[in-house]
Amino acid sequence: ANKLTGKNNVYYNDFWDAGDYVIVENADKIIVTGNKLDDKNYYSYSGYKGNLKTITLRALMKKKPLDPLVTAVRGMIPRNKLRDGRMKRLKVVLGSTAQYDNFKPISF
Repeated sequence: ANKLTGKNNVYYNDFWDAGDYVIVENADKIIVTGNKLDDKNYYSYSGYKGNLKTITLRALMKKKPLDPLVTAVRGMIPRNKLRDGRMKRLKVVLGSTAQYDNFKPISF
């Protein structure tokens, strides 16, 4: 989230979108500790009465393996007008791919 917001850059300002692109490979192989696979719930609510839907982390990783990582990073970014632009610079990939080789990623 710090790389997406640009806090690592010298010219960072809170009202500028000066972040970098972030590419995450092998997103389906994330490891969580403890009982989070069964205890952590994700909620979706349409606004209608009685229409609150819950799904556990284990079920969400089987259904959409990229969503837990994307929602976690989205929660770390400030809720303002710049958040959508910053989230577009986050690229999450299942496995490794040659699609983003032109970015010349740096491993951490």
